[in-house]
Amino acid sequence: MHPTFHRAANFAAAKFMRGLFGSVGRIHVLRRENAECAGGFLLASNHISHFDPLIISGVVRRKIDWMAMAEFFPRPVVGHFLRAVDAFPADRHRADRKTIRTAIERLKRGRAVGIFPEGGIRHGEMSILHGAPLRSGVSALADITAVPIVPCVILGSDRLYNARRWLPLRRTPIWIAFGEAIPHSSDREQIEKEFNAMLQKLYAELRNAFALTPNDLPHSPQERMKE
Repeated sequence: MHPTFHRAANFAAAKFMRGLFGSVGRIHVLRRENAECAGGFLLASNHISHFDPLIISGVVRRKIDWMAMAEFFPRPVVGHFLRAVDAFPADRHRADRKTIRTAIERLKRGRAVGIFPEGGIRHGEMSILHGAPLRSGVSALADITAVPIVPCVILGSDRLYNARRWLPLRRTPIWIAFGEAIPHSSDREQIEKEFNAMLQKLYAELRNAFALTPNDLPHSPQERMKE
């Protein structure tokens, strides 16, 4: 892809995401600056909807290269858009050496890489927010590349599965919190403990700061569509 077109695509995508989700949602962000630090880092978040990477990228000024589901890339329009914004495919069902090499290369070049360590959309007891195990890829990548992990928790984006939420003036509330960066360590088990603890802290902070109700918390896409 020509560099000029690439820069234009990234600029246009960022503007589009901010404009789109800013118009259909009221996005509340805690400590945005934690995701705007210099140098390479892993941005690791819980995952409750397909809209999560677009919304998170739209609220930070730092460009995030997301690992995205490999199933999206063969689709003509979606795949072209993902490549234009530097997303790269990840197989949810097995360890993909090409994906790992791409992530390592970008992190070592000082870029920010976004990852959903749950390996897919999760809610309820299946979510890391409720103690479910996460994949070891986050701690392994942080160890190999010697970069920090910036934890993130997003809530409310799953409501956008309901078509009525896209109507004018609805402004669906969405809440995002970024934690302090977890420094690189060769002790992968310790990194995972710190990451899990930080996610729980951010989750509790969002619930308390915005007085969230059970209906504000993650539900399955099927449940949201029926609301």
